[in-house]
Amino acid sequence: MKRFLCLILIFGFALAIEASPEALALFEAKSYVNDSGDTLLYRILSPQDPRLGKTYPLVLFLHGAGERGSDNGRQLIWGAGAFINGKNLKKYPCYVLAPQCPEGKRWLEVHWGLDAHEMPPQSSETLSLVIELLETLRTDAAVDPRRFYVTGLSMGGYGTWDIISRMPETFAAAVPICGGGDEKQAAKLVSMPIWVFHGDEDTSVPVARSRNMVNAIRDAGGKKIRYTEYPGVGHGSWKPAYADPKLIKWMFRQKKSK
Repeated sequence: MKRFLCLILIFGFALAIEASPEALALFEAKSYVNDSGDTLLYRILSPQDPRLGKTYPLVLFLHGAGERGSDNGRQLIWGAGAFINGKNLKKYPCYVLAPQCPEGKRWLEVHWGLDAHEMPPQSSETLSLVIELLETLRTDAAVDPRRFYVTGLSMGGYGTWDIISRMPETFAAAVPICGGGDEKQAAKLVSMPIWVFHGDEDTSVPVARSRNMVNAIRDAGGKKIRYTEYPGVGHGSWKPAYADPKLIKWMFRQKKSK
């Protein structure tokens, strides 16, 4: 089986990080092409042994900047394993949609090192394709519209904040990790269960981006937001976050009202 590599530099040495064979086997490789001919590569995990007539949760997973490309595999390196590890695959049958952002593009076209940003009037070109794909899955897959979730790390954390600010009525819960959003959108998110993660020594995305969003939502009256800040952790807070079994359990407990 072909395996996809991600190269990262640590103290000048290149280390190859691979998407696991299990993830590549379970997440089917597909592509979405819209009426204008625009293409989005993605992988999708489907429920194992689905029951006829039953609907299942859908999780949108947005990867970080290092996993951009056109191989349709690197997006599974971080985070996707949380949904197939251990007992999760059978305990929480679901769809997990993992699109791949092309090189040079972003889920949200703002720089992630900024202290603040305003949400652009329109979603980015790539996130717009993701939104279109989500709409097709509403009818093409056995998804439960009351149990749409979104999570993302780093660049994907920014994408998570952006998409829930644009579509707060769509998602039953969100888990943005080491990202940042537009604090002026906080009032839209007061009723949504959100669990935010960040490391307090993150030098790539300022930890204040998460703190400020959490405080803005709380100040607007939000009671369903949780915040976990890891002491001594830099720009890798997704590793302990996705390894925490309470995260997946919490996520799948959330459901929108009828």
